[in-house]
Amino acid sequence: MIFFIVRRIAEAFLVMGVVALISFSLFRFVGDPINNMVGQDTSQAEREVLRTQLGLNDAIVTQFARFVADASHGDFGMSYRQARPVAELIGERLPATLELSVVASVIALVLGMVLGVYTGLHRKGFLSRLVMAGSLIGISLPTFLIGIFLILIFSVWLGWLPSFGRGDVVRIGGWSTGLLTVSGWKAVLMPAVTLGLFQMTLIMRLVRSELMEILRTDYIKFARARGLPDRSIHFGHALRNTMIPVITITGLQLGSIIAFAIITESVFQWPGLGLLFLQSVQFADIPVMAAYLLLVAFLFVLINLLVDVLYYLVDPRLRGQLGGTHAKT
Repeated sequence: MIFFIVRRIAEAFLVMGVVALISFSLFRFVGDPINNMVGQDTSQAEREVLRTQLGLNDAIVTQFARFVADASHGDFGMSYRQARPVAELIGERLPATLELSVVASVIALVLGMVLGVYTGLHRKGFLSRLVMAGSLIGISLPTFLIGIFLILIFSVWLGWLPSFGRGDVVRIGGWSTGLLTVSGWKAVLMPAVTLGLFQMTLIMRLVRSELMEILRTDYIKFARARGLPDRSIHFGHALRNTMIPVITITGLQLGSIIAFAIITESVFQWPGLGLLFLQSVQFADIPVMAAYLLLVAFLFVLINLLVDVLYYLVDPRLRGQLGGTHAKT
């Protein structure tokens, strides 16, 4: 177990090193940072002084080492556009993005599991066929179009939910949340459904296919021959084995939800990291862009590490393979 975790952590550091190099490259290839910070009336001498103060005249290796060291301490520099620390901007926007991502993931996981089990056990029923046909919408339609449709129906026509913003928020220490207010829940519902719809259909189809495959295995037939009730067979044996691939997909999709919340936040003007990243791209705010890439990569790596450990704990076959390999070495 320890060897397995150490190896995964080493791989995570390697991935973060590559992402850090890509993020650092933005400072070299996306325009001159000095031009983004000063006006046209700034003299060349003043530009050189500022360049020296920022360490832009140092060697590339020195600049990269300083960038990694600062980023490891949460220091991503100053925003070119807002002239504020990037860490402060991220700290203000991160709760909104994580809140939206968690709600979207819960919706996708719960509905995906329930609908996947139902359609897998009643695959020839009319309602099951209707659900499968409707799931094509979540796969086929782009995210921004789904968001626009929801706004049209629930905001414009029915007037039930707000079309933009986060609603009223409550601050708990340095964290802000809208899940403790009614307006906050109303504001998060449509963006969360929009963001989690594709993941929900993916989980539903995965659970359905895995459940149907497991129900055809010999040990399920043997359990039926022993006279075990259907509830015990379906939920005690089949569904438990179905969870192994679902855990992996769900963990990866959670990282995808966080990374690809940009479109949803743009449609609903959700004040999260995705909207901040789009604004930074528009104004070539490189420190914010670099910090966003590093943060998303870190969340991906962390989630994948947790999924690997959970997969190791759930699947006894993996423990046996790794134990045998480690014993041989």
